Amino acid sequence: MNRLKAQKQSESRWKYALLVAISLVLATVMAACNSTANSEETTSDNEQRPILIEGPMPIEAEAFADRLENVEKEASGIYDFYIGTVDDYPVIVVKTSKGMENAAAATAVAIERYNPVAIISQGTSGGHDPSLNVFDIVLGKRTVNIGALKTRNREDNEGIEPTEWIPMDLMASEGSAGEDPDAENIRYYEADEDLLAAANAVKDKHTKGKVVEGTIGSADVWNNEVDRIKWFHETFGTSVEEMETASAAQIAKAYEVPFLGVRILSNNKTNDGEYNPDTATANQEYVYEVVKEYIATYLAK
Repeated sequence: MNRLKAQKQSESRWKYALLVAISLVLATVMAACNSTANSEETTSDNEQRPILIEGPMPIEAEAFADRLENVEKEASGIYDFYIGTVDDYPVIVVKTSKGMENAAAATAVAIERYNPVAIISQGTSGGHDPSLNVFDIVLGKRTVNIGALKTRNREDNEGIEPTEWIPMDLMASEGSAGEDPDAENIRYYEADEDLLAAANAVKDKHTKGKVVEGTIGSADVWNNEVDRIKWFHETFGTSVEEMETASAAQIAKAYEVPFLGVRILSNNKTNDGEYNPDTATANQEYVYEVVKEYIATYLAK
């Protein structure tokens, strides 16, 4: 009887082991199937990754958002995201709020949350180039942070000399950028070639001014001193100044997302061009055409 009992227990353990093995095989097969499905879903999603359009203030973002179809609104912190489509392709407009920190934070949140295929930072700006007029648009072939500066050594009562300040490349050193001589250079962020080509392809759509390639300068400073503006124009090659594009370009570069800055002159102190708020809407109308061109030419392949 004991021998028979032992034999039955052995058969029971064998059957249990067989069931476990079968379960493991099925689980592996199911996991592989799920992995394949998820991979296919990710690939499909990548083909429809949205274009992100950034605008700092309501007048620089909402006119574009109003042109989106099938719009839904989401928020993250103080940043509003308008999610819709242009020509059946997903496009998101984010109102970043003013300033370098806000633009950088909104860009990082958008990249992590929506995985955009490309980013266009757009809005108004003040002119640095006297050959540019109000309603002219600058395509940021280069973007530069004109607030990253290092002063010369001066002792007590020796005064202040802003024209002697040195550019400081914050991305050049893992240590102190203020002590590393390799960081005493100008850091330019280059525009994505395809985005720039799309923008140039529709230049004739903007009829209120000319569209040129140039350098966008950004900093949390509002410069009204004409001699100071001239110094930036001569030292950094700036065409315009504003407060967002360079920080957004820096974050886009860190994530390797194609980027372009597009800024319209709302005023120009160097040639007495007076401020015109209508420039904000005009720029969004042009950027809308850029997006349509980019979708048709580069994303519809």
